[in-house]
Amino acid sequence: MKLKWTALMFTALFCTALTGCGASAGALQENADKFNVVCTNFAEYDWARQLTKGLENQFEITYLLENGVDLHNYQPSAADIAKISTCDLLIYVGGESDHWVPDALQSAVNPDMQVIRLLDVVQALEEETVEGMEAEEEEEEESDAPEYDEHVWLSLRNAAQCCSKISEALRTLEKDPTATQKLQLNEESYQEQLTALDSEFLEVSTQTQEKPLIFADRFPFRYFVEDYGYTYYAAFPGCSAETEASFETVAFLAQKADETGVSMIFTIEGGSSAVAEAVRDSTAAKNQHIVSLNSLQSVTSDQISEGATYLSLMTDNLNVLKGDAAAT
Repeated sequence: MKLKWTALMFTALFCTALTGCGASAGALQENADKFNVVCTNFAEYDWARQLTKGLENQFEITYLLENGVDLHNYQPSAADIAKISTCDLLIYVGGESDHWVPDALQSAVNPDMQVIRLLDVVQALEEETVEGMEAEEEEEEESDAPEYDEHVWLSLRNAAQCCSKISEALRTLEKDPTATQKLQLNEESYQEQLTALDSEFLEVSTQTQEKPLIFADRFPFRYFVEDYGYTYYAAFPGCSAETEASFETVAFLAQKADETGVSMIFTIEGGSSAVAEAVRDSTAAKNQHIVSLNSLQSVTSDQISEGATYLSLMTDNLNVLKGDAAAT
């Protein structure tokens, strides 16, 4: 359910964070000599981190969801609002999950703040309900305006566009010519890595795209399948709160698995495999592998400290699909 925040509430939260929490105020003072960049999800955070590599003494990058909460369930704290209100650059998706951001921006105290909304950077796709998917119930107050799929980061081609925009904003903040050149070189290097991984996905997709992806879970990979020509069937839309599928949905997905002879039934990270197991056990063969693709929606600080990056997690997804290619 969407919380309806008001500008007054955000102002109150902001003041509480500054006057009632000494640690937050101290942190703001400590980082006063750095450009502060706030990111609402992991992909944005890691892109900013890679683009500012070697310039850590000049940029402070904040990842709001570092405790691993799913972005669909995230609610900003007073400290989070304080960070947003004073930052130099805010990067957010602009979809349903961070609908609270515009209200938070009303309490901004940095008049020079730059804001990047990723849905304005890429070619946004509307949410869709495919055959067999359990559609979400619409709230009465929702308008007839189109709702766009917010999972833009799961397209490497979108990532390239977003990184170009972020790098441009970072170079606008940075006045030192040497640092600006470093930012430019970082972007060029990272764009090469994105392109190389995109090519690998394209190669694997040519071997596997004839069979659909069967997702016994939410499906946040709309942009991904558009890039590589996959068809798919799924239990729920990408932002659905549902976790238990109906008998009809399980039977439909099992039928599609039988008809197409897929070797894998997919879930996303961190969820239950119960629906996938029910789908597999309802097929004739009952031998499909249940595997997970990472949607990068709940990456924790522990995973980051262990070396998780946007490219490493997307490469993990590539390796899962390579297994499907090997079974083809």
